Amino acid sequence: METETHISASWSHLDDRAVLRDSRRVGRVLARVGDKWSVLIIVLLHRGPNRFNVIKRCLEGVSQQMLARTLRALERDGIVSRSILPTRPPQVEYALTALGQSLSHPVLVLGSWACEHIDEIDAAQRQFDREERQASRGLEAVP
Repeated sequence: METETHISASWSHLDDRAVLRDSRRVGRVLARVGDKWSVLIIVLLHRGPNRFNVIKRCLEGVSQQMLARTLRALERDGIVSRSILPTRPPQVEYALTALGQSLSHPVLVLGSWACEHIDEIDAAQRQFDREERQASRGLEAVP
């Protein structure tokens, strides 16, 4: 596991001031690429192009409408391309663009971090909820 010193040294080239200086525009991008369905689509498509129904089957819980909306937004942002395949009936295939491929690495790192720490997060949430319940019971008892 990396030490905090190693992590901060490896990310020292990043300029947090630039991110904060242009926070409104950066925030719009982060809202798109940080949305759970966008992240999962990018993770799926980093392996290669896929058709709509394959993507839908791989993403448990996504509705057809939400998948279509998210793919359309990612296409608008230049992260995903949409191609109509010359088949009968015509089929649509989605793939990451070069921009999407460049985004897939940090998204995969974030996804790996989530997998690695999900049990800790679940435990922290249970602890927080338990303490909140206890605190609310204590407040109710006070006249």
